[in-house]
Amino acid sequence: MGHEITGLLSAWSAGDQQAFEMLVPLVYDELKRIARRYIEHEPAGNPLQATALVHEAYIRLVGASNVHWQNRAHFFAVSANLMRRILVDYARSRNYAKRGGQATHVSLDGDAVLSPERAPDLVALDEALDALAVLDARKSRVVELRFFGGLSVDETAKVLKLSARTVLSDWSFAKSWLLRELTRGEESDTRTSTA
Repeated sequence: MGHEITGLLSAWSAGDQQAFEMLVPLVYDELKRIARRYIEHEPAGNPLQATALVHEAYIRLVGASNVHWQNRAHFFAVSANLMRRILVDYARSRNYAKRGGQATHVSLDGDAVLSPERAPDLVALDEALDALAVLDARKSRVVELRFFGGLSVDETAKVLKLSARTVLSDWSFAKSWLLRELTRGEESDTRTSTA
């Protein structure tokens, strides 16, 4: 099925709109799994649904006609990034950006959790990833693909055209760096509230 998806992505990149229509049922379940992963980190009572998030991502994907899709992993990475942007925009518009308030908490699952006591909110993580991208864009991209895209080490390596060893090294560094940055923000918030 991976080759079929890659072939349809290639045809869609070449302007074949029918290829996109054939692609949708093949990727829907995986996109919904990614969306559910995001939604489960949303606060209780949040009106966002995984289906609505997938549909909003579809709307944005249809407008991404100038993307040259490399493969299935690249498609899911871009889709996950779109979902990240949608949720961050939503969090900001709903005033969830206040740390410690009704912020959306997330953790870097898989190898380790960012913070054992408290996971960072989605907006804080997004801001920290942007700061990491300024320092090292590749490491930020690895986190985006692994955490937000749910890609394996091998899939991430394939998308970024790196070795799996380099991806693991970048992933390890990025998690440590993000933990330090997010913890620093929490310490600053604590000092401000006790002053």
